[in-house]
Amino acid sequence: MPATGRNYVIAGAGISGMTLALGLARRGANVVMLERSPDIQEFGAGLQISPNARHCLDQLDLGDALDRVGLEPLALDLFPQGAQGPSAHMELGPLMRSRFGAPYSVMHRADLADLLYKACRRFTNIDIRFGVRNWDVVSHAKGITLAVDEANGQSRTTRADAFIGADGVHSHTRRAVLDGPDARFGNRIAWRTLVPFDLVSGQIATDRVSVFFGSGFHQVCYPLPHRKQVNLALFMPGKTPTPQDQPRPAQPGPRVSAIVAAAGQNWTPWPLYTVETATWHRGNIALIGDAAHAMVPFQAQGAAMGIEDAAILAPLLATSTNAEAAFTRYAQLRQQRVRKVAALSAQNGRIFHLPWPLSLARDSVVAAQGPRAHLARLGWIYDYKAGTST
Repeated sequence: MPATGRNYVIAGAGISGMTLALGLARRGANVVMLERSPDIQEFGAGLQISPNARHCLDQLDLGDALDRVGLEPLALDLFPQGAQGPSAHMELGPLMRSRFGAPYSVMHRADLADLLYKACRRFTNIDIRFGVRNWDVVSHAKGITLAVDEANGQSRTTRADAFIGADGVHSHTRRAVLDGPDARFGNRIAWRTLVPFDLVSGQIATDRVSVFFGSGFHQVCYPLPHRKQVNLALFMPGKTPTPQDQPRPAQPGPRVSAIVAAAGQNWTPWPLYTVETATWHRGNIALIGDAAHAMVPFQAQGAAMGIEDAAILAPLLATSTNAEAAFTRYAQLRQQRVRKVAALSAQNGRIFHLPWPLSLARDSVVAAQGPRAHLARLGWIYDYKAGTST
């Protein structure tokens, strides 16, 4: 049956939450979103949207808007530690559209959040409440009852058919409502920043992604033409940093040294947490995105998995007889895939940071595989079209 007249509450107006809200609203449901921040905020900088995520966003008629703010890199260049030039390339660009039916693009996280927010605002059946101070939710036979302390200090109690926690890696829904685990810090830091094109144009290509490997670190760089900037992400082991800390990779080589120097003291540390929980739902309450399965970003699939979650869950909620049945089917469809992607991401983290001489074997194998080997190796990720098997 259609979702017309059904009411859902989503905690968190991030990428996963807004994607789900759009999917539900387009099916006639009424959606209330609870956001603790005073406005839409997306921390971090760059974001890679692979074909599997792009399929989901295209279903929401966001393709043209994504093309305006993103770049389709021609390739991914791989640089061994200290190398002046890349040792291997992974072809992207038109090849990805041809092979997977959707592009592989890079963009600023805030640009994706902004276009999702603007799309949500076009629906009168989506209500985003900012500055929410606190909330509590209880599941029962007829749905959920929600108590909210709003930005103006007033309290409100309401009922709905279901509640979805899209409230991120430190999810209140997971920890307090579903009695799930805290996120785990893996003693790794992502140092992020944006720099103007001109400061690094001599070090990286402006039409592709550049990845620099090192002993104990790796750096990912790609241009954001829409902003005339380059996104830099440097991944290193480390404890929770202080505000005075700055990244200092060991034996970075001339290119990485120049890129790090170009950013100056403008790096922002982002401690990397992961989430593993078997409980994605209970009664009429469920989790999506990082709240359910935050993973390390070494396959660039964290946001994509949350987008896929939303694309799977929205039609299930619209067609199932009740929310609990939809949540059960959603977990069945998603958990095995997400675990597999998370395991690959963790494995990549170990491979990327291999010390010499193990790194020589890694670089030789990658170079020997050729520029299209990733089509077979990662095809199971990129070929996935969420919503077609529900």
